[in-house]
Amino acid sequence: MTDRMPLPTPAVDDAVLAAVAEGRHSDPHSVLGQHGFELPGTPGAHTVIRTRRPLADRVEALLDGGDVLPLEHVGHGIWAGSGAFGPVDYLIRAFYGDDEWTSDDPYRFAPTIGELDLHLIGEGRHEQLWYVLGAHHREHWGATGAVRGTAFTVWAPRARAARVVGEFNRWDGAGHAMRSMGAAGIWELFVPDLEPGTIYKFELLTGSGAWVMKADPMARQAEVAPATASVVSVSSHEWGDGDWMSRRASTNPHDGPMSIYELHLGSWRPGRGYRDVADELIEYLDWLGYTHVEFMPLAEHPFGGSWGYQVTGYFAITSRFGSPDDLKYLIDRLHQAGFGVLMDWVPGHFPKDDWALAKFDGEALYEHPDPRRGEQKDWGTYVFDYGNPRVRNFLVANALFWLEEMHIDGLRVDAVASMLYLDYSREDGEWLPNIHGGREHLEAIGFLQEATATAYKRNPGIVMIAEESTSWPGVTAPTSSGGLGFGFKWNMGWMHDTLQYIQKDPMYRAHHHHDLTFSFLYAFSEHFVLPISHDEVVHGKGSLIRKMPGDHWQQLANVRAYLSYMWAHPGKQLLFMGQEFGQLSEWSEERGLDWWILDQPTHKQLAEFVGALNRTYRETAALWQLDDDSSGFEWVEGGAAAENVIAFLRYDRERRPLLCVVNFAGRPHEGFRLGLPRSGRWREVLNSDAEQFGGSGVGNLGGVDATDDPWSGRPASGVFTLPPLAAVWFALEA
Repeated sequence: MTDRMPLPTPAVDDAVLAAVAEGRHSDPHSVLGQHGFELPGTPGAHTVIRTRRPLADRVEALLDGGDVLPLEHVGHGIWAGSGAFGPVDYLIRAFYGDDEWTSDDPYRFAPTIGELDLHLIGEGRHEQLWYVLGAHHREHWGATGAVRGTAFTVWAPRARAARVVGEFNRWDGAGHAMRSMGAAGIWELFVPDLEPGTIYKFELLTGSGAWVMKADPMARQAEVAPATASVVSVSSHEWGDGDWMSRRASTNPHDGPMSIYELHLGSWRPGRGYRDVADELIEYLDWLGYTHVEFMPLAEHPFGGSWGYQVTGYFAITSRFGSPDDLKYLIDRLHQAGFGVLMDWVPGHFPKDDWALAKFDGEALYEHPDPRRGEQKDWGTYVFDYGNPRVRNFLVANALFWLEEMHIDGLRVDAVASMLYLDYSREDGEWLPNIHGGREHLEAIGFLQEATATAYKRNPGIVMIAEESTSWPGVTAPTSSGGLGFGFKWNMGWMHDTLQYIQKDPMYRAHHHHDLTFSFLYAFSEHFVLPISHDEVVHGKGSLIRKMPGDHWQQLANVRAYLSYMWAHPGKQLLFMGQEFGQLSEWSEERGLDWWILDQPTHKQLAEFVGALNRTYRETAALWQLDDDSSGFEWVEGGAAAENVIAFLRYDRERRPLLCVVNFAGRPHEGFRLGLPRSGRWREVLNSDAEQFGGSGVGNLGGVDATDDPWSGRPASGVFTLPPLAAVWFALEA
């Protein structure tokens, strides 16, 4: 190596040097790194190199090509040197007594984020935000060559300065200050040689002069709770679900079967991670015959008792069960085995943890600044500022991240009602009306419409499902006609009414018959999913089987009848884990399911019945092909309240009928005549009272022969035996 002859170095104001040295300058790259300058009377290229090396005894720049440029201390730990050369790649070597330390310089690199990205972020229209914000291990070019490192980018528009801190710099960010990228509020820094797995946070200087340390809102991975730092993550997973994704893009989920198994991963098989659970879950879903699995939220959350519904890392896959690639492996395996994957998504509120999104850059940023709109008192959380286009962009991009990056097939949006109404769970004076003086949250409505429309536009074949508990009109209507644009809505009214009915002793059910039939009046007003979710088996509500009246045999029979009615009702269906085998105890996230119950013959028979129910459902197009069309449904008997009986027909597009008859009475009905659309052999395809499922074995010896004897306004009829607390399905033979 040869020493470069130093030239006079352009001076920098001492106050600027101090701000840069302390890591509180908004544009440290304007001082540090290499900069061309003109030297009067000396033609050619001239470059000054400045670096921050406090406490060093001597510092030099090792230029690409072998030359050494000595640097001199110019103040506050900043060293500088100039030479007659143009832009060059270099390293910095610093001497501390007998020790020396050579490293690359983060400040010699151009920004890793481009003008178009900044423009789209500023407009709130960057649909792939996760590609440009957060931490990305990547290759980046210097003056002449490329190096690998990690690019850090964060949105903090009100911060006066921003720094990256972590184990790599002993949590002192003064040497890793970020530069402001202008009006969009983005801060950026490329740190060469920083490897995946690095633990980090952002440190932001607030308007009040305080430093706050925050986890990365765009991080793909976080430390395992209760630790809270973000992790530099890269993906090496190679997807093998191409056939599934192609079918997804060409399939309409509305006219296909959808039977959903809702699952809380942490308590399904405690101790299992994403990879560990794959084989067992696939085998179990196959045994039960489901089409989809729905995971309760898998985004990072600090408190396990929130079940994932208080999210701190919207783009971070929770590390409780493994890495992001481990979750990709599980989703990939499920797809290859033929199962759709849904996940709960929580854009309605977020927790107040001071290291996460709350008051991110010292002031309300992600949350609405007015507590009358920005706080959700029921849950002690903040509500997003849906009127801010960049906050809205963050959430829309997050939905797309799960659908596109993680190959999730659909998102069930939690607590939509809390977003739609400004007075949700608020007393008079605690809420702020909209611009028209009304209670509708217009900005949240606009966000939901944008999220659903964008998700469907970019990802045909996916589903967006609303957990919406009110009678808000048009939840599943297209956004083009003023609807919210969801594909499905959870039918909470059906759930409430029918659970209220089924808990009654059969001798009193006649007085509550309307609870069983009312949902058919509005069954086609929206596109519905019928849920028996985790919310119905916690907090003192008891398990599904424990809601049922009678002795243990009657409870099991009631469950089988209820599920048969549910699966035959127009709409898709969802059942929370454990109810398929009649878990007796209430669910708790702190322990696993009572798997030992499957060793009891009657409970194993219940699970086998759910498997038969699902397989019959999947094989019978009449049960799902016209779910959203009233022409696919006809009443046969809706008024037999005294007998606790309902009967109805479902049709497929070819007008092939399926007859569903349910007897919720505690005794059988012999010789029960029903009017039918056609005579012929009506084959019994499912009987929840069959002995193989633990029933009493009452039935119709395989079918009923209907004759051309009119009954109840229909041209044909048949005489049926209806088993007690049971459902029987019949298909007309060709």
